[in-house]
Amino acid sequence: MELKGKIINFLGDSITEGIGASKPEYKYVSVFETLTGATANNYGITGTRFAHQSTVTNVKVDTNAFTERHMKMSDDADAVVVFGGTNDFGHGDAPIGTFTDRTYDTFYGACHMLFSDLIRKYLGKPIVIITPLHRDDELGVNPNTGMDLKAYTNIIREVAEYYSLYVLDLFRDSGLQPAIPEIKENYMPDGLHPNDAGHAILARRVAKFLENI
Repeated sequence: MELKGKIINFLGDSITEGIGASKPEYKYVSVFETLTGATANNYGITGTRFAHQSTVTNVKVDTNAFTERHMKMSDDADAVVVFGGTNDFGHGDAPIGTFTDRTYDTFYGACHMLFSDLIRKYLGKPIVIITPLHRDDELGVNPNTGMDLKAYTNIIREVAEYYSLYVLDLFRDSGLQPAIPEIKENYMPDGLHPNDAGHAILARRVAKFLENI
């Protein structure tokens, strides 16, 4: 895919919003623009999740799930990138559900509804699903579901593959694992959010992936 001059919508959480970057121009979406010459619409909101949250303690976060704002994105995008799931694991209260769910209120269902809605909205346009990055506490479990990060990642991958969507599997091959002290120190010092160097890695990975579509 030739990216120069194209419009790409990025739907995501704090990483897409740019948390961890020292300046706005260093967040991965901005670096992606510089690398490719594309226009990147950034729809990242810190703390947000795929699935609806039943308990609202932070209005901005808990009422802005991906499935509550995905249809409000610009209609004229040439491609869409979805990067999330880490907050569903970290502090989401939606049940996991089952593969047959078609609802915004379970994680399985939210993946189905999000992906199928985007297919209809951007018919014929590439939709790329990015799996979560590794994080410090990934071996723990979500207290509401008892599931670890890998389980959430597997569900995202499973549902994306069901719809034959492009999957950029950063959980598998980003090279960023904060369990390695040198990786944490140099690329993701808080154990989750990339710093400038980490955002640059993400930008290059996303750009290369889209260019190869």
